[in-house]
Amino acid sequence: MAEVFTRPTGPLGGARTSGAIDQGLRSFMLGTYNYMALGVAGTAAVVMLLMANPQVMQAIALGPMKWVLFAGVLGLGWFAPKLFYSGSEVMAHGAYWLYCALWGALIAPMIAMFVSHGMAGLIGQAFFVAAATFAVTSVIGYTMKTDMLGWGNYLSMASIGLIIAMLVSFFFVTDPGTSKLVSFGISSIVVILFTVITAFETQAIKSMYIENASYGGEAQLKRSSIFGAFMLYGSFVTLFIHILNLLGLANQQ
Repeated sequence: MAEVFTRPTGPLGGARTSGAIDQGLRSFMLGTYNYMALGVAGTAAVVMLLMANPQVMQAIALGPMKWVLFAGVLGLGWFAPKLFYSGSEVMAHGAYWLYCALWGALIAPMIAMFVSHGMAGLIGQAFFVAAATFAVTSVIGYTMKTDMLGWGNYLSMASIGLIIAMLVSFFFVTDPGTSKLVSFGISSIVVILFTVITAFETQAIKSMYIENASYGGEAQLKRSSIFGAFMLYGSFVTLFIHILNLLGLANQQ
């Protein structure tokens, strides 16, 4: 996961003019957001497919498979720059779509639980709030003048700390009342943190384009677009999950 906050640079090549960079940036960002949107749609398709197969869903929810999926998501997040920039465009696509599929399988039991408890409406609410939050913070990251690129190490450490906190809570907090309070606190912090991360990632993607448009080739730009979608997708799904958790906890009161 931490490696996602490392901003790769492209190989040296023919430089482009600043005018060409300005003209291409909008289409580059649009392509990145399109990849991200397709990834979210793919994740939704995986969730619906698994919900149509209760036996597979139960195996994921109750068996060790959820930890395999969790490890897969973390592993892809950690090694993402190497996978995206050390291989071909095909490898970049493969890593991205595998990431989306793993997330879909990982969150499918949670979505199924909300549906089975008559709280399907909260899923739509959580998606709308996550989409609005993501859109606003991404625009802020794109337009703000403050340089956030030096924040990468701090955001990485904060993310690792939250992962550890979630694991400790899962294994060691057994009292239902305490567990609910801890879950609410962790999800609240995650939502705040990933609004900042979304702005950071948007600015980093913009910077990647400028670097690669100036010194890299078209293939490098293409991989950068997919990698940018990878980063933004992970932040959006994380926002959605924890906003849904907050809504679910609030609905229980």
